[in-house]
Amino acid sequence: MRNSVIEIGSIAIDLINESQIMADAGGPFGLVPSLLWSRHYDQDDQYRVPMHHINLLVRTGGRTIIVDTGNGTRIPENRAAAMMLQHPEGGLVQALANRGVKPEDVDLVINTHLHSDHCSTNTQPDGSGGFMPTFPNAEYVVQYREYADAMFPNERTRGTYFKENYHPLVESGHMRLLKGDEVIVPGIRGVVTPGHTPGHQSILFESEGQVGLFVADMASFAIHFAKLAWMTAYDVEPLVTLETKRKWQRWALEHDALLIFQHDPKTYAGRLAEDERGKLRVEPVLTPESAG
Repeated sequence: MRNSVIEIGSIAIDLINESQIMADAGGPFGLVPSLLWSRHYDQDDQYRVPMHHINLLVRTGGRTIIVDTGNGTRIPENRAAAMMLQHPEGGLVQALANRGVKPEDVDLVINTHLHSDHCSTNTQPDGSGGFMPTFPNAEYVVQYREYADAMFPNERTRGTYFKENYHPLVESGHMRLLKGDEVIVPGIRGVVTPGHTPGHQSILFESEGQVGLFVADMASFAIHFAKLAWMTAYDVEPLVTLETKRKWQRWALEHDALLIFQHDPKTYAGRLAEDERGKLRVEPVLTPESAG
């Protein structure tokens, strides 16, 4: 993407479309009837909708920071074909190279959670059957609760939690486990936003009186954030998601916050607005068309 940089005060955030897939609409829209969601998003002849996987390249205070690392390139060929997986920018490492960033330049990697579509480029094969950090000089951070759940997946979650994406980093001392809301570096805070998973976190940016929130999977699409009852079938605790969104809707309105969405194929960033009837909507600020 050519025009994908957002500024929040002195924080520069470059959106990288690490990958995109076609997902069965039952995933992103769950119990929402197609009669409703199809007014906003197009589906193909197999009832699939596009989902993008946005990672962030953040520069602040002389630091180079990555937020989430995407699907990666290790997905088996048959699974990738079933998802119609594409890497529009060549994958995360190539996208960073196109921006002049080498893996060893990265100081910090923040994982919102440890589902495989958010952390698979955390590591790479080390040539001897194990895995090593893709970003060798970086500290990695994730919530402790998320790591605990990821280490002991159940029948619902074992298809997306793969230990090679995170456990080697803890063993080697590269990954630090957070215990609740925490300032990670000045101007960037991890805030626990449970529901999608109990240990899911969104990333709050604050600089020079401006605020922004990388929503991640609290609301995969912009419309999920505006509509409390709309949520994905992927959420482990959907009623918790609803209350989490209620809290952050109020916050977004009060702070006129810029909201960055991770999976929406139509709205990468926007602001929550309320009409005279109290109905909420997200007004787009950055779209795939404007990002180029």
